[in-house]
Amino acid sequence: MPHRPLTALFMPESAYGPTNNCIGIGDVLRRRGHRVVFAAEASWKGRLEPLGFEEDLVDLSPPDREPGEQDAGAFWKEFIASTAPEFRKPTIEQLDTWIKPVWAELISGAQYCQEQLAEIVARTRPDVIVEDNVICFPALLTAGVPFVRIVSCNPLEIPDPALPPAFSGYPAGDQAQWPAFRAEYDRVHRAMWAEFGGWVTGQGAPPLPDLEFIHPGQVNLYVYPELADYPRSRPLGPGWHRLDSSVRETDAPFPVPELLASGDGALIYFSLGSLGSADVALMRRIIDCLATTPHRYIVSKGPLHAELELAPNMHGAEFLPQTSVIPAADLVITHGGNNTTTECLHFGKPMIVLPLFWDQHDNAQRIDELGLGIRLDTYRFTGGQLHGALARLLGDTAMRGRLERAAAIIQGRQGLRRAADVIEAAAGPR
Repeated sequence: MPHRPLTALFMPESAYGPTNNCIGIGDVLRRRGHRVVFAAEASWKGRLEPLGFEEDLVDLSPPDREPGEQDAGAFWKEFIASTAPEFRKPTIEQLDTWIKPVWAELISGAQYCQEQLAEIVARTRPDVIVEDNVICFPALLTAGVPFVRIVSCNPLEIPDPALPPAFSGYPAGDQAQWPAFRAEYDRVHRAMWAEFGGWVTGQGAPPLPDLEFIHPGQVNLYVYPELADYPRSRPLGPGWHRLDSSVRETDAPFPVPELLASGDGALIYFSLGSLGSADVALMRRIIDCLATTPHRYIVSKGPLHAELELAPNMHGAEFLPQTSVIPAADLVITHGGNNTTTECLHFGKPMIVLPLFWDQHDNAQRIDELGLGIRLDTYRFTGGQLHGALARLLGDTAMRGRLERAAAIIQGRQGLRRAADVIEAAAGPR
């Protein structure tokens, strides 16, 4: 029996990963006859309406350009480009010099747009609100309608004392470094968390959980396949639902260019994501290293594409329809963003992971320790190590068979439709 027509208000983080995740889920709801409104950041103007969604956008800081005149997610691209030297540090040292400044920017954005969001909620009159972000927006919690939280980062962001601390990239089987990392995270963030928590309650929202910057929803979704998920010491409870994948179906088809389709060697997809690819020096080093191999490469060049020159065994563009490219590839070289990681598992592709920041270290470690790919030191790997990882993964037929079997299970679980079902149920009875 079809659900009554709903108005679902989505607020994703401005970065491509969370927004694309919401696009995939929102598209299923739209095709079921629901009204889907995006309260995305203003640089997404004109990019969501062509997909059938309504746009009611917000500024997260005083605009210095007219909406539509900047690239989607422009702020984070510029932030990453200016802070890339921090990624060379051990993860525990990044807490003070990179993780804390990111939280500070996120907090600033949440505070800046509070009144805008309240106005959007009043205009759209949603039946359900869906947030895919890591920061609390009180206006979404005080709207008087069901609130659904999506965690489209590595699930270590949902704390458990028996699991490695988020952002550390530490092994699940070795707790030696966990206490020091947790203590440093507390030292660096406690005062900022307390100040933000005071503002959150001042806006009428409940108190934040200890050292967390966002509340759980009445209903919560997290995106990670059972194959790679972590064994928890504390069950998440009935309000939490795992999605084995959430792979959007809105990307255009990708025909492999003839130059590559007719060539020899494996076909490999290389992407550091829309943010990681802003580190041009790193992109150039990897491209040069891959140019000496016998394989063929499809390269997502990112926002600074004009500064990158590809080798003859490569084809690339600023943007590629990733969910159409990955199925054609034999292997993926990735930064370890959660979308790319879970999409690779959805399609059964092994990974070489070169993490840069945030949960990418956690994904890289998880993939490596489960034998689903290889983690390399992003700024210190040698050409021999990268070439060796390619040879090992491409030659491991047992691992590839395991991934193919897992992909069939993951795809059969219909993550997008499962997410839409959960959101419909959260909105109320049929």
